[in-house]
This record gives sequence, structure tokens and C-alpha cells, in this order.
Amino acid sequence: MKKLRIALVGCGGMGRFHIDYFYKHEPRIEFVAACDILPERTQAVVDGSFPGAKQYADYRELLKDPDVDAIDICTPNYLHSEIAVAAFAAGKHVFCEKPDAIDAAKAAAMRDAAAKAGKVLMVMRNNRFTDAAKYLKKYVADGRAGEIYAGRCGWQRRRGIPGKGGWFTTKAQSGGGPLIDLGVHMIDLAVWLMGNPRPVAVSGQTFRKFAEGSDVSDSEHSQFGDAVAGGTFDVEDLAMGFIRFDNGAVLQIEFSWASNVGKERRFVELLGTKAGVVVDNSQMKIFTEENGELLDLVPPGEQKDDGHARNLKNFVDVVLDGAEPCYKPQQGVDMIAILEGFYKSAAEGREVRL
Repeated sequence: MKKLRIALVGCGGMGRFHIDYFYKHEPRIEFVAACDILPERTQAVVDGSFPGAKQYADYRELLKDPDVDAIDICTPNYLHSEIAVAAFAAGKHVFCEKPDAIDAAKAAAMRDAAAKAGKVLMVMRNNRFTDAAKYLKKYVADGRAGEIYAGRCGWQRRRGIPGKGGWFTTKAQSGGGPLIDLGVHMIDLAVWLMGNPRPVAVSGQTFRKFAEGSDVSDSEHSQFGDAVAGGTFDVEDLAMGFIRFDNGAVLQIEFSWASNVGKERRFVELLGTKAGVVVDNSQMKIFTEENGELLDLVPPGEQKDDGHARNLKNFVDVVLDGAEPCYKPQQGVDMIAILEGFYKSAAEGREVRL
């Protein structure tokens, strides 16, 4: 059996998530090394999961290791592009947690370095791999929804600021707040379901209303990142706006770490001329008309939400077997251009052409 020798760079919450949900259970993976600036984190990986793995504190030293075929980047956002570009120069394949980078130029540098090296670049797009998303992708592609002309998507949290005061809430390291943290998930899913039209303009506004006050949370998703008492909070906690595409379609967006809503919700709702399709907290519904009657459809069976593992499996399939990648690097550049343009629109109070 062919195996992919992989190393993890960044052994905090998301890195351990990748280990627990995929690497421990994938026989085609040989986990050869762990890298983190905190030695207790790499030691925890070795002690708890992979006793034979090497430990590194500097990714540059890791990339010199001939036993490493690919790396999985789970570091703070601002390091994604830097590490990926260096990895391609060292002849390694790269899987990277979202977002691709903190600006479009850095995402493009990743794309170009991968192409130059002839190596695989894949960035986490786990929501494309849920049962609901796969079903609706085929439903839309088969023309059953008709022309998709408008939609909205979002991820709203009542309270769920990750790592308050740490890198998540420090713009220089994260690139922004919930728009870049959560928006990359649901905007990508919406655009992918729509058939990947090209974004041409964005407009929006950001708000920061919960930087002060209690640290209460009702979101399991806010566990990532280390909080720092009295630390930096210079990003938004709510972003709302609008995206235009080259085919005339539009998309409303809303992403919050904290807002006074009833409960946490992540969703994509798309309007087609034949049917509307919805993914709401990974469950799908279809709203259509048949024989002169309005019809609501909920496909039968359990709708599994194990997209992270399936996404990582696709990476392994691509590298080892030449499978078709779900993600194309240019899609990452387009995504970060949307987010970058949105922040510019919010700062300047106008629509921004992409």
C-alpha cells in the first residue's frame, strides 16, 4: 500500500482536530513529524498519538527532512502563505487550513509556487464534502434548480469569540474577524453550489461591539485559539454585505462571532428559477413546485457532516492516486480577493470592484 508521509505544522486545537478526526484512522498516512513553537504541543502529539514521530520547533528545519512528502499547515493565518511557499520550494505537497492567506497577493503566491514546483496545494473546504452539499451540488448541476440568480449565506453566533485577545482577534495575524474566519466557509459553499461564477464587486460594513465585556460563550466552535487577558482586539465581530458576480447573480452575507440572535446558525440559501435550495446547520431542504402545487423536499436518510475527514482524504487521494481535486488554487485566490475587497469597502464606505 502506498503511503503519504506527512508532517503537521501547528499542533494546537485545529492540528489536534486533524489528528483525531483523520490521521489516527487513515491507513495510507504515515505521520512522520510534528512541528510547533511550543515543545509541549509536539510532545503531546508524540505521547498521545504517534510515538515514533519526530519533533521540530522550526518549520524551516522540518522542510529539510527527506522523510516528509507533505505538510499540513494549522498555524495562525498570517503564516499560511509563508510556510506553504517555503514547502513548495522544498519539494513538499501542502494541505492548509482555511483561510488560504490574509490577502490575495499571498494566496496567489501559494498558487504560483505550487504550480512551479508541480506539487499539490489544497486548502480546507470541508463544507463541500458534507452529504447535504454533495447532494445539492448534483441537484443544481443537473439543472433541477434552474438558474441560480440570488442567495444569502452566513454564520451567526450569539456568543462565540475564539481566543479573545490572542491571534484570532489581532488583525495583523488573523487578517480579520468572523468574515475571514467563518465567511470563507459559507461563501465558498455558496459560490461552489452556484457553479463558481466570478466575483466582480463587493460592498459591506463591519462592526466591533463585543470587544469589551464578558467572555461568555455558547458556541462549541469558539474553543480554538488561546485567549490573552488584556490582549489585542482590533477586528470586527460582525460583518454584513453583498457580492455581485459576472453572471448577474448576487449573494447577501452575514458573519458574526457575537450578536444578539437566538442561537448559532450557519447556512446557505440559494434561489433558483425552478427551486430554492438550503443548507442549514448541515441539513438540507429544497423548495420547489410540481403539478401546480408548492412542494417542500427533505431527502431521506442521515445527512452526515464529516467534511474535515473527507477533505483530508481527497488530498491523500490526489497526491497518491492522481484523483480529481475538489479545490483549485485559483478558487482560493478569488475567495481571499472577495474578503480583501469587503474589508476595503467597509473602510472606505463604497462598493469595491474586484
